[in-house]
Formats: sequence, structure tokens, C-alpha cells
Amino acid sequence: MNEIATSDAAGHRARMRERLLRHGAETLGDVELVEYLLMLAIPRRDTKPLARRLLREFGDIERLISAPPEALMAMDGVGETVAAAFKIAQGVAIRLLRQRTLEQPVLAGWEALLDYLHADMAHIGIERVRVLHLDRRNRLLRDEVMAEGSVDQAALHVREVIARAIQLGSSALILVHNHPSGDVKPSRQDIALTREVVDAGRPLGITVHDHVIVGGAGHSSMRALGLL
Repeated sequence: MNEIATSDAAGHRARMRERLLRHGAETLGDVELVEYLLMLAIPRRDTKPLARRLLREFGDIERLISAPPEALMAMDGVGETVAAAFKIAQGVAIRLLRQRTLEQPVLAGWEALLDYLHADMAHIGIERVRVLHLDRRNRLLRDEVMAEGSVDQAALHVREVIARAIQLGSSALILVHNHPSGDVKPSRQDIALTREVVDAGRPLGITVHDHVIVGGAGHSSMRALGLL
């Protein structure tokens, strides 16, 4: 029985590999994609039950690969090797999405930018603030994390933002932060801070195009909301 089971598993993996290489990843379902990634980390085990369990626990592939390593390793059957496989998959996805933002002016590729920001920030458990520095053609000069904080707070200092913009020769900025709660509605503090950055940058010819808030449910744009 063991030899038969081993043979069946090998045949299943071979068929999945052939579909992947011949027809692309889009021919694989979510469970199969996770199963195949697990197979690379756990080569001598049927990984489909674990793939199904992980997707049930985390909800979907995006939340699964975005989960902190400690949350992944809290699951039975997931060790450092499996957690690392998910984190490298996340890293590759984020790099690909970020590359799309570099291929055209940021404002012309707004949807690509939002996809990148959502993949990188929507599901992390602490608040992170980043500043995108743009040149005169609205191309990305620098993408920098300026602050990280607790579950609901990260300190951003206006003086530091403007000083960095001057140092880089930035013509415009896009502020971005996440709400770990998932609610992307701007707080009073968010609005006040944004206006302080706008006021500090204006005399120096530094424009704030937007302040985007990212969360599990999507994003909000202060400019679209009429708050800039």
C-alpha cells in the first residue's frame, strides 16, 4: 500500500508540474498553488490536506503568504522551511508589483501602485508609514518606510519628511500608511498630519499628491475624498 500511495503521489505531482510548465499557473486552483509550494518545502509528504487547512485558516492566498512567520508556524505541520517558502513567495510578488510602478509615471499607473501598496501593507499587524518621493515627471525616486509603530499608531515627523524630500530633490510626495484594523477611513490625526506636510512643502515647491490609507478591505485616498 505504501508503494502504491507513493507512486500515486509522484504521479499527481508530475501531472501538476506538467500543467504548470505547459499551461501556466492560472490553470491551477488556489489549493493546488499552495499545495505545490508546500511540496517544494516538504518533498516527501502529501501536502494537499495542509494546503486546504491553511487556506481555511487564513482565508485566501494573499492573507496566507502575507501572514507573519509566527502565525504560520503556529499551525500544526508548518515549520521554518514552510514559513520561509511563503515569505519568499510574498517577496517575489511584491517585487514584481513594485517593478510595475517603476515602468511609468506613478500617477499614470495609479492602479499598479495601489496593487503594490496593498500587497505590501494591507495585512501586516502594525502600522507602517511610507513616503513615495517623485521627480518632476512623477517618476518614483525613492520608496521609503519612514515609521513603524504599534497596532494603531506610528509616529511620522513632518520635519523629517520635508528634510528627506529636500535631500533627494523630490518634486512631489505620496504619503501612505496602513490601518491594521482594516478600516481605511482617515482619522482626524491622519488628516491633520497630511495638511501639516502639505503646508510645510508648499513654500519649497514640494507637492503632496495624495495620502493613501491601505487596509484589508481596500484603500482610501484623501485626494479622492476631497481632504487635500
